[in-house]
Amino acid sequence: MSIEELARKNVRELTPYQSARRLGGRGDVWLNANEFPTAVPFELTQQTLNRYPECQPKAVIESYAHYAGVKPEQVLVSRGADEGIELLIRAFCEPGKDAVLFCPPTYGMYSVSAETLGVEYRTVPALSDWQLDLQGIADKLDGVKVIYVCSPNNPTGQIINPQDFRVLLEMTRGKAIVVADEAYIEFCPQATLAGWLSEYPNLVVLRTLSKAFALAGLRCGFTLANEDVIALLLKVIAPYPLSTPVADIAAQALSPQGIVAMRERVAQILVERQYLVTALRDIPCVEQVFDSETNYILVRLTASSAVFKSLWDQGIILRDQNKQPSLSGCLRITIGTRAESQRVIDALRAEPV
Repeated sequence: MSIEELARKNVRELTPYQSARRLGGRGDVWLNANEFPTAVPFELTQQTLNRYPECQPKAVIESYAHYAGVKPEQVLVSRGADEGIELLIRAFCEPGKDAVLFCPPTYGMYSVSAETLGVEYRTVPALSDWQLDLQGIADKLDGVKVIYVCSPNNPTGQIINPQDFRVLLEMTRGKAIVVADEAYIEFCPQATLAGWLSEYPNLVVLRTLSKAFALAGLRCGFTLANEDVIALLLKVIAPYPLSTPVADIAAQALSPQGIVAMRERVAQILVERQYLVTALRDIPCVEQVFDSETNYILVRLTASSAVFKSLWDQGIILRDQNKQPSLSGCLRITIGTRAESQRVIDALRAEPV
């Protein structure tokens, strides 16, 4: 038997998540990973690297709970929100028996995590406005234990209708966990469902420091849920999910001054988003710029694959969404600095129609 034959069949056949870094490129304008465009300086204050870290660092948990408006007992910190996605499947889904469900076009890690763990995943395509097809979900719920709903949705950028969330939570009460993936919620904080936890025992909210907190390289995410859910996740999480330096920087980012700085960054991104949207709408090869509540915009272009390659060759790296359901002709553009936006605008203006 070869090494590959020794591996699990589903892993042999798995296509890994195509992250921005895996896709590569030789660009100098990186607008494909929804990162904050400039680095935020931090200094390490903890010098106890000879000791193992706390599993759930108290300072981080308490600071995030205060920021999110929940109790510390309702917070779990992990290696990015991606680990939270996986922990929920590990805790609630029996391989070969249970399933997860999500509504494409949406974030690609839901399927990859399910496949990696040998758990079935089902899809219910979003409606034409990218809202939930509630009847379609109801028809596929048998055996589903976890439902992932990204809001604002990546890559389309819109908030999911709150009333639809309520219908979904009632539909699945006592049957399945509903996960609101709020990776981009800092750009539209009024839309968070964190305040609903007391109403819905089956609600889970995922958060991250990767976007508005400008800490994508830190790999620090949060799961907000009721205490019984958190207790289950603590049974399956790694013993030391956060290194001491990560916990140190996360606690600084979540300090009162850190929160103020994050909100200033959000305000900056919203200004830059409007600048880019306004300019794109006057460019001939741009067919449609979709509304966004996030730090990226989805754009439909004429000959989008050729445009993507042309900009790639100029060092401007965007995210091609052509293979996603209902996103033919679409590219996703992260909001960068004004200079980066201008590079995109100038390059697109030069494209033949």
